[in-house]
Amino acid sequence: MFWTALLGLTALLWIIEALVLARGVPSIPSLEDATPAQDANCPPISVLFAGRDEAEKLPSALETMLGLDYPNYEVIAVDDRSLDRTPSILEAAVQGSRRLKAFRVESLPSGWLGKPHALQRAYEHASGHWLVFTDADVHFSPDVLRRAITLASERNWEHLTLLGRAEMFTFGEKLVMTFFGMAFLIGTRPWEASNIRSRGYSGIGAFQMIRRSAYEKLGTHRRLAMEVVDDMKLGKLAKQAGVRSGVAKGGDRVTVHWYRGLGNTIRGTEKNFFATTGFKLWRAAAQIGALLLLCVFPVVALPFAHGWGRIFATIAALLPAVAAVGVARELKTSPLYALTFPLGALLFAWMLARSTITTLWRRGIIWRGTFYPIEELKRGLV
Repeated sequence: MFWTALLGLTALLWIIEALVLARGVPSIPSLEDATPAQDANCPPISVLFAGRDEAEKLPSALETMLGLDYPNYEVIAVDDRSLDRTPSILEAAVQGSRRLKAFRVESLPSGWLGKPHALQRAYEHASGHWLVFTDADVHFSPDVLRRAITLASERNWEHLTLLGRAEMFTFGEKLVMTFFGMAFLIGTRPWEASNIRSRGYSGIGAFQMIRRSAYEKLGTHRRLAMEVVDDMKLGKLAKQAGVRSGVAKGGDRVTVHWYRGLGNTIRGTEKNFFATTGFKLWRAAAQIGALLLLCVFPVVALPFAHGWGRIFATIAALLPAVAAVGVARELKTSPLYALTFPLGALLFAWMLARSTITTLWRRGIIWRGTFYPIEELKRGLV
């Protein structure tokens, strides 16, 4: 009876979540449906990014940023103490484009993480009425700014985050990103960002456009000086400050290759996963337990369950697979990757456990070549 009841609870939770997703996901607008703004309706925009040791990915990404079809914009790049060819790449690009301004951080002041500090520096050199925060490896389509401005204007948003598309090449990358896409929708419910009665918020590092006055109202990146999850927390600050926020599907207009291969993905997210829990061990343990209960337990129990238990296990195994099909379609991968969600859950549970253990063992994180003690990170949480 205990296992049947547990499977019944799991099935009920998935039914509720399926209904929430079925209502919420279709309500997210698409940039595809926004008409590109005419020149007269294009306010000045500053595209801002911080990079460290980005020599491999920066040239192609920078080419798309400097090739935007927008009449009045600039790109502000801040090199955060790079040790590779990033400075020379930026220097050469500055010589070839009047739109690009590049600056370098030689040393990191106390009380700052490298990325928030570099983005703060970028803002201080920006002149746009609107700011677009992005990363040094993100690719834009030429019309992305014109469509984003139209959408923000039509919806009366002061802060717009775009759900871009992750480029994936290996089985491991596709497995982890398919599950990540579903987990992101369930965990953040991005459609709630525009609901003023909801506490929901969202922010994605690949593309966050915010009106300059709204960004200054929420306190700029000085409020995020020691925040590891700075992109999501920018969305949180915007919501708390009463800034009108929204999320839209960017599709192929915003693309990024997150990490090369599964191993790099695991290592690259080591600093982030425990940080998403607020560096709370009990919360990390609860999330790992939820992943195993909701995504792995029904599949494992299905061959052994009988009667109502088997019915509940089937429901709990089928519904997340159906949800993952939609995610796979958005990511332009085979729908068969929806069947890998139990493996994705196991992998995410391991990544969270690994991040938690490593952070606690080191008593901090290493990010962009600098060690940050966990006590300082906790004091800087937003």
